[in-house]
Amino acid sequence: MKQGIHPQYHEAIVICACGETFKTGSTRKQIRVDICSKCHPLYTGQRRLVDTEGRVQKFMRKYGLEAPTA
Repeated sequence: MKQGIHPQYHEAIVICACGETFKTGSTRKQIRVDICSKCHPLYTGQRRLVDTEGRVQKFMRKYGLEAPTA
């Protein structure tokens, strides 16, 4: 490695919007994130947004059209 061209590597604190914090290594001392493994739906098993109506049904309702018959 060449001397003097690499950024300083620090122990960084990651702060999530949900309040969770953990330590990692980075060139920054503090990192703020919107979502982490404690609040991500993939890890928690909970969905935040549930789309119960399909795209076609939304379009038909929006423009007052009849539903297609099969």
